[in-house]
Amino acid sequence: MENKKPLWEKVRNAEQICGTHMALNCPQTTEILGQIGFDFIWVDTEHTAASFQDLYYHVKGAQHAGTPVIVRVPMHDRNFVKKVLEMGVDGIIFPMVNTPEEAKQDISYVMYPPHGVRGFGPLGAVHWGMDDANEYIKKSDEQLCRFIQIETITAVKNLPEIVKNPYIDGYIFGPCDLSGSIGELNNVFGEHTIALIKEAIAILKENKKCIGVSTGSDDPKIVQFWHDLGINMISSGVDYDYMWRAAQRNLQNIRKIQGEN
Repeated sequence: MENKKPLWEKVRNAEQICGTHMALNCPQTTEILGQIGFDFIWVDTEHTAASFQDLYYHVKGAQHAGTPVIVRVPMHDRNFVKKVLEMGVDGIIFPMVNTPEEAKQDISYVMYPPHGVRGFGPLGAVHWGMDDANEYIKKSDEQLCRFIQIETITAVKNLPEIVKNPYIDGYIFGPCDLSGSIGELNNVFGEHTIALIKEAIAILKENKKCIGVSTGSDDPKIVQFWHDLGINMISSGVDYDYMWRAAQRNLQNIRKIQGEN
């Protein structure tokens, strides 16, 4: 299913955006979920076993479905990021960004000079030379979505300075790690964790930034909670969870029918 408005435009305008997560190394699943109508597919390489080849097939699966794909990289590594960009992704997510200096460094990796230090060699991003590379250079800095994750109390306290960086398009909360940074790991909805998130949201709204959250749950009550806090970009649900819950439901139905006969 094709998303008519470009993702980068939705992000820059802080519109209501929704996506889902990919954790398994199955590009067919990416293609299937890409056809449902999400605004984007989030492919994770921070917590998964995905190789570059796995990632490449994820990207192609999403692109074949006509859905933008964003990739969370596992580290603040210039060479890793460069390889991801050359696949032609629509966005990059940097985890655990805590200071203005870290944010500046990470963003420099995804932008060409003079704004950054990205090396040139787009490969798949220009369909192996069939697209105009010069045109790609002109558009890449404008159309690539650049996200950082707010996952520690340090990041929240440094946010008034971090948000001054004009090249960061969106800020995505990682509530579990944020709760861990204050000694309450996985107490996502704890009073202190939510207070920090509200503090950060106020700063981001004042600066008219795209505000996101990543949650493995697709529970409507949880999604509603984040929406009501003022978060406009919700990444909800994950491939393996869809799979086991559907399989479990099927098994329960079969067992019930067999038990009745």
